Amino acid sequence: MIARFNSFPTLLVFLLTLSSLQAADRPNVLFIAVDDLRPEFGCYGNKVVKTPNLDRLASRGTVFDKAYCQQAVCSPSRTSLLTGTRPDTNRVWDLETHFRKALPDVVTLPQHFKNHGYVTRSMGKIYHHGFDDPPSWSLPTRYPTAPQGRKSQTSKPGATKQEKRGPAMGVVDVADDTLHDGELANMAISTLRELKTGSQPFFLGVGFIRPHLPFISPRKYWDLYDRSEIPVAPNPFLPKGAPAYSIVRGPAEFRGYSGTPNVATLPELYAREAKHGYYAAVSYVDAQIGRVIEELDALDLRKNTIIVLWGDHGWKL
Repeated sequence: MIARFNSFPTLLVFLLTLSSLQAADRPNVLFIAVDDLRPEFGCYGNKVVKTPNLDRLASRGTVFDKAYCQQAVCSPSRTSLLTGTRPDTNRVWDLETHFRKALPDVVTLPQHFKNHGYVTRSMGKIYHHGFDDPPSWSLPTRYPTAPQGRKSQTSKPGATKQEKRGPAMGVVDVADDTLHDGELANMAISTLRELKTGSQPFFLGVGFIRPHLPFISPRKYWDLYDRSEIPVAPNPFLPKGAPAYSIVRGPAEFRGYSGTPNVATLPELYAREAKHGYYAAVSYVDAQIGRVIEELDALDLRKNTIIVLWGDHGWKL
């Protein structure tokens, strides 16, 4: 199903109106979240990153050039989108607070669908990890058991957290579904097959974790790129007029992994390697999303399903 909107909020309002349709006319909704996804793929003009599936999806729908995030942190931005409330209203500014503490009776987007005759299912990261919302779903959220990246890098006594995690980016010689997002795609495919046999329309949330750190992907995605052709960021400096404290910690999240240079501005070689890892992770998740959409087509569900793909707050490369 192809529908066009001039803004992301308009799309969300449209989704809420679907419940007023007659049951037989209600389209399904495939609601795909991609963690830390920047608007850096083909349909946004990036000529280096390889995202054939995202680009095909974009060609059949609407690409939003102005979609703003309320706060540059996972949980607040996801909470805001899923409840329709600002962080100052839902009181979620961090990764430690559940929105129902401040808004116990708020009706979330998927909960609205559930209240109006939809089967609502969820897998992976839709709400932030540890802050799922049972009232939103017809069944409990499911999560992959496969690792997100490498297993622990070392078990030596006294190893630091960073040493146990290993580097922030890299490659593994495994099949796609050996990692989290490949298994998640398998789960989504089997759930679509199950939902097709039901009598109710569905709202299916599928939350992919890549390209969140660590930027780990199977080798075939890493090998798509020649690192020398990946440009470094043109703006590795504080934006004009921004307060100094907004960047005082430098590349803080990278420092949770081993081998990150302890400097405020990352050296070009490290920065280029990080972008290589990020782009490979984007291509990996692109392939998994492609598998899910291909199954939607194979099941003849595409013609009556609205696909919404969104990233929570992008990533500072």
